[in-house]
Amino acid sequence: MEAARRIDELTKELNEHAYRYHVLDDPLISDGEYDRLFQELLKLEEAYPGLAAEDSPTRRVGGVALDKFEQVAHRLPMLSLENGFSDQDLRDFILRLERFLNEPVSTGFSAEPKMDGLAVELVYQQGRLITGSTRGDGLIGEDISAQLKTITAIPLSLLRSNSDLLEVRGEVYMEKQGFADLNDSQLAQGLQPFANPRNAAAGSLRQLDPSITAQRPLKFFAYGVGDPESTPCASQTELLDYLRQIGFPTCPYNSFCIDIVEVIRHFERLTSIRHQLPYEIDGMVVKVDELGLQNRLGVKSRAPRWAIARKFPATQATTTLTGVEFQVGRTGAVTPVALLEPVNLDGATVSRATLHNQGEIDRKDLRVGDAVLVQRAGDVIPEVVKPIVDRRDGNETPIKLPSRCPACDSDLIKPDDEAVTRCPNLQCPAQLLRGLIHYCSKAGLDIEGLGKRYVEQLYEEKIIREVADLYTMDREVLKGLEGWGEKSADNVLAAIDQARKPPLADFIAALGIRFIGENSASLLESHFGSLD
Repeated sequence: MEAARRIDELTKELNEHAYRYHVLDDPLISDGEYDRLFQELLKLEEAYPGLAAEDSPTRRVGGVALDKFEQVAHRLPMLSLENGFSDQDLRDFILRLERFLNEPVSTGFSAEPKMDGLAVELVYQQGRLITGSTRGDGLIGEDISAQLKTITAIPLSLLRSNSDLLEVRGEVYMEKQGFADLNDSQLAQGLQPFANPRNAAAGSLRQLDPSITAQRPLKFFAYGVGDPESTPCASQTELLDYLRQIGFPTCPYNSFCIDIVEVIRHFERLTSIRHQLPYEIDGMVVKVDELGLQNRLGVKSRAPRWAIARKFPATQATTTLTGVEFQVGRTGAVTPVALLEPVNLDGATVSRATLHNQGEIDRKDLRVGDAVLVQRAGDVIPEVVKPIVDRRDGNETPIKLPSRCPACDSDLIKPDDEAVTRCPNLQCPAQLLRGLIHYCSKAGLDIEGLGKRYVEQLYEEKIIREVADLYTMDREVLKGLEGWGEKSADNVLAAIDQARKPPLADFIAALGIRFIGENSASLLESHFGSLD
């Protein structure tokens, strides 16, 4: 049949042109010619819908909107990375490797820009994209297959495959110009602009309607696979080349380095060109290049031993410390928070920063009214570095923690062996609220629809006061709340119902007991088995 033959020709031709454009950066045809071929294929598939292939380029324009994202388990964990903030941290990393191996690492390292985007996993079976998901907590992510399929840099089918199953890991990101254009569009529509390219990329992928994702200028770089044994590669450098050969774009600034000297030199190069790149990077990932050594080194609880993320020096700026707010956390810790004249740090507006504790305030000699140097440590967490003493005019005032809890007026205590001042009242409303927020958050049971703002609203309305209250909330009361409705109430109650029988370790960690984190909770579950 002529239509079937032409559809097959166009599908293969357009996929080949997409590969040359996104991976090889060597297009053979103009954008206009590509669009003409695309429209021809689209019309043929509309006339003969039964002939459209699963990997057709037309499948990228988006599909049916979802009610919610489904969860998907990673077959192999997507681990975090250990961070380093200095050249010495890199040297120490290599020394740890050599102590563990009891021999030098002589086969080199792969040094790769750390993209400031969203980590995802793409699962291919028999060479076709089956599932795409977010990293999530490393074990379980969200199924965003429909959204990822709209990104033209992600192949729907591989050019070739050596394995029935291939799990590709990479980063979805947005280039600076695409981000600027998107924000111009947002403002023109009277919508809130995004804070930075990473937030824009993450927000675009988490659109329940994939047709919205399809309109966003998202890009993708592959950086690894879940199981290297599913490839014919013996090193990370070979693996990156292999990924390009089968259809994936990889970062052109990846570099093989034979030793620590070359690793540091490449980091210095990336630092010097960082702001000239078309996309944001927030550091450089260093990996042992030999895959066999990676396997010998193994992993720690949350990160591989064979890799480290060398972060860029924190971005700094000068502003004014206008006041201090004292926050009570879920364990009763009273944390002073600096209120700052808003200042832009590398694309993000910062107006608040932690002051940690009274000892830190005294050590830095910080005062209200000071001109201060602030930075985003690791380009993420704002902190006050120091006051600029030369700018003082005598009107600055010392900062002292209160003697009574700002939330419940109980006497505060400071144990001699701790730097933190605490409220000892277990019924302190601030502690109860923070505990509820933690219980519902991603660090707790991840109850969909109960983010910080909604938990605060339920607490203020006296609907919840403790964890047990979450499981007895009334639908009629919820749907009558400001900003809620029948659908919101039903969705939240359904999410709570799913959280009634969590794994024991998750439940223990969600309770937010002091000194009991995820690892301790898992040990308790292993030992006791159940609450009975």
